[in-house]
Amino acid sequence: MRRSPCISALAVSLAALTAGLATPAGAQTASPGNYPSNVPAPSNQAAGACQGPDATSNPACAQVTANADGTTADAASAPTRDVVVTGSRIRRPDYETASPIVSLDSNTLQQSGTTNVTDFLTGYPALIGSSTSAQNSGDRAGIGATGLNLLNLRNLGTQRTLVLVDGRRHVGGVPGDASVDINTIPEDLIDRIDVLTGGASAIYGADAVTGVVNFVLKHDFEGITGRAQAGISEQGDAGQRLLTVTAGKNFAGGKGNVAVAYEYGMNDRYSTQDRDYLRGPQAVFFQRNGAYTANTPGSYLYVPYTDLRYADTARNGAVDIDGDGIPEFTGTGAVYDRGQLLPGNAYTVGGSSTSLADYGNDLLPQVERHVVNALAHYDFSPALTLFAEGKFALTRSYSLGQPSFDYYLFVPQDNPYIPANVRAAIDPALGGVLVTRDNFDLGQRGEYITRKTYRTVVGARGDLDDATHYEVSYVFGQTDVTNHFVNDQYTDRFYAAIDAVRNAAGQIVCRVDTPGGVTTDQPYNPTRTVNGSTFGAGQCQPLNIFGEGVASQAALNFVRAETTEQSYLTQHVVSGSLSGDFRHLFSLPGGELGYSLGAEYRREKSVFTPDALEQQGLTFSNKLSPTAGAYDVKEVFAELDAPLLKDRPFFQLVDLAAAIRYSDYSTIGSTTTYKLDATWAPVRDIRFRGTYSYAVRAPNIGELFGGTSQTFEFFDDPCKTENLSLGASTRATNCTALLSAAGLSAAQIAAFEDPRSTNIPGTQSGNADLAAERARTWTAGVVLQPRFLPGLTASFDWYDIKLKSAINTVNAQQLAELCVDQPTIANVFCQSITRQQGTGLINGFVVAPQNVAQFQTAGLDANISYHFKLASLGSFNVKIVGGYLNKLSFVGTPGADPTDELQYPYSPKFQANGDFTFSRGPFTLNYGLSWFDKTYRTLSTQIDATVLAGNPNYINPQYAFYKDRWVHDLYLSIDVNKNFQFYGGVNNFTNARPSYGTRLYPVDAVGRFLFAGARVKLPKF
Repeated sequence: MRRSPCISALAVSLAALTAGLATPAGAQTASPGNYPSNVPAPSNQAAGACQGPDATSNPACAQVTANADGTTADAASAPTRDVVVTGSRIRRPDYETASPIVSLDSNTLQQSGTTNVTDFLTGYPALIGSSTSAQNSGDRAGIGATGLNLLNLRNLGTQRTLVLVDGRRHVGGVPGDASVDINTIPEDLIDRIDVLTGGASAIYGADAVTGVVNFVLKHDFEGITGRAQAGISEQGDAGQRLLTVTAGKNFAGGKGNVAVAYEYGMNDRYSTQDRDYLRGPQAVFFQRNGAYTANTPGSYLYVPYTDLRYADTARNGAVDIDGDGIPEFTGTGAVYDRGQLLPGNAYTVGGSSTSLADYGNDLLPQVERHVVNALAHYDFSPALTLFAEGKFALTRSYSLGQPSFDYYLFVPQDNPYIPANVRAAIDPALGGVLVTRDNFDLGQRGEYITRKTYRTVVGARGDLDDATHYEVSYVFGQTDVTNHFVNDQYTDRFYAAIDAVRNAAGQIVCRVDTPGGVTTDQPYNPTRTVNGSTFGAGQCQPLNIFGEGVASQAALNFVRAETTEQSYLTQHVVSGSLSGDFRHLFSLPGGELGYSLGAEYRREKSVFTPDALEQQGLTFSNKLSPTAGAYDVKEVFAELDAPLLKDRPFFQLVDLAAAIRYSDYSTIGSTTTYKLDATWAPVRDIRFRGTYSYAVRAPNIGELFGGTSQTFEFFDDPCKTENLSLGASTRATNCTALLSAAGLSAAQIAAFEDPRSTNIPGTQSGNADLAAERARTWTAGVVLQPRFLPGLTASFDWYDIKLKSAINTVNAQQLAELCVDQPTIANVFCQSITRQQGTGLINGFVVAPQNVAQFQTAGLDANISYHFKLASLGSFNVKIVGGYLNKLSFVGTPGADPTDELQYPYSPKFQANGDFTFSRGPFTLNYGLSWFDKTYRTLSTQIDATVLAGNPNYINPQYAFYKDRWVHDLYLSIDVNKNFQFYGGVNNFTNARPSYGTRLYPVDAVGRFLFAGARVKLPKF
């Protein structure tokens, strides 16, 4: 969205390596996938895949056995042990839990070729809507968001996705929020990633209403390991580098271990200017075809334009000489060509106005990461193990977005920079000119953000006896954020600098530096007033805005501002749990009754401090207020696992489980959440499972305590004549009521238009009266592990999530539309919109979070894994994770019509991610496929089956959908010996490009990408 004031060949350098991978996981199984947080994944892995640096240190490889027919034995035949899995605190046998989990191991991550973990995870259905670097770069990044990588389960919001590290909470990376920046997770330390769908608040607390993503890290290092990788597009840009080194040492006869790991990553900035086909005018779809004729074959309302421009504004200035809002000249004095003005008056085709293509900016930010981890533990006895972890992550992100822009700047006729022919044509009644301008020559605005994350974990665990286990831990985390704005602009200096005159000596100076001189007011631009002074007498430098690139460097330096925002977040978590079973008291027919009891205390704090200039409203950035808030929560929880039957006819397994958690928040009071699980296996080949949970999410600090800040929005007024039929059936009646209340006559209402193309000021803030969100989720599925096909595991799980009293902050445009699309205008949205008496035009708004929304989503997850070995050929590993999205809807307020988001960008109906791996001797070849089906284009009025059925001429059918996604990747590794491996590959080897009319969807614009790397391991120092 434009005009938001917020804002060659492959070259690989492999450093001298003294490291590789320690304790890596093997190729992972599809389901149950419920692997413990402290042991390697079970081995359904083909024996041939255990080669090179992994083989000697991977316990999973040691479990692989070959059958006489050359296939691999099923892991179910291997000895079992009780383990702790993601989604439970009870140790369970055989990895048999009811919660559906997708586990992705370190090999799969490496074979993806990317050094961005979030980019890797968005290839899987549950996380397709996650916020990657691409979404947080250029003008798409909100203030302070440049370079962030945030996970979003089920497209229900990053704030509703709980990210854990080894089952423990991690400090957030976003001021006022608990969302974890995945940049701080060291990629090469990841053993596996567990993705659990469904409410898990009863197990882990708030924020887990849609599920959990648990990063399980590698532990128990011995020796020196490391990896180096570099990649670059075939065009020689969008480069990525990764270097990791880990050193570990056992001591005291193996009772103790200490390890230190360092990871460096660098991803290059990438812009639309780096591709020929992205630089020039692009097709832009616009719902205002001036030549449209209803019910006429071949005439469509929604059409693409290839030279779309913003009306009546220009890079060199659009100059209005008579005050009618229509420019007659450019800043150079040439006659202004308005081009073909489209309905709505906001856009033109051709002419002198600024092209939308000019606003193309960064597609990827520059992101540099340094992550240092230290891990240690000491086993005093089976009853006592002390452990400690420490982490420091430094991330630097840089990206450029839009320039500043101005509407209707009043410049008096005595300004010496006004071209002579323009001055001669000025209307005396106006006494000057109005200049509307896109200030590219003042520099693109952007952010350079430094984030520092500190995290420590200390604790103790042990076995009190063979049936009783305990763990206590303390987690401290802190994130410090420093945001330096690039090419920010002083408001008062800018207005003073453009008000230039000649002094008595004939020199061009600022009017404020002449006797009695005062900067001319800006009556046509009231949203940009001068609220103070940041300069002294004689310091002003006159700025020429008539033309592009004509301003002096002194003037540019004078108006540019250096502004910095500071934030910090802290987290303290103290938790303790006792788990085990009642084997010494009694047993159930299916085994021991397991339990877990525990308590947790957590305190979260967040402080945001804008620059002093921002707090005074003295820069182009919005006027911002500081935000500070904190809360704590005390919780107790319990969990039971009851194996009712086992090894009986038609009842190979029957297991019931339940969990409950009571929480007392300092902000919203108490909440209670619970979860029920059931598993039934009639025979060992098939298992049915289901879960039901009631989950909550407490409002975060930003939602509760966000300071009042200024914001701006462009409105396409829903009450304009051409928009009355594009909303609910009540829109026309409600608009009549609103405009009548503003004093308009019936005739004025019938012809109501908004000729402005300016952004409207408003305010946004937190809401201390928010309550908790409530969610009810259930899953039901089946797991197949047929004995006649060893190595095959398949799971199919249906999920259903309903979220009520959801916290939602609608944007200003939605606010205006929701106001008139309700049954009456007596609603919370109309209360937040103000209209000017006499004109009916929107002149203000207030946005704040409210418990008014509802979300619902449902669908099917498929997780299929097949591992087998053919003695004459090698080992094969096939893994397919697929998804069917049945429902994704949003209700902005009770009584409003649902907004159907199914089959829109990042919510396709069908999706699949496939990994196909072949291993023979030292060679491993992997083919990866990322696919999802076509999706509707995003519009202010949605194109769906209803719209198309009601108006077949709404859009040409060939443009109704974005194309489906097909991305093909290749990976090859060669194990030189057990200590050294080379690998490389090609991502998007077919060079798929974005869909027509887009730059980033459904495939990014990087194109074919090449990468290569090496892994090495030295078993001892």
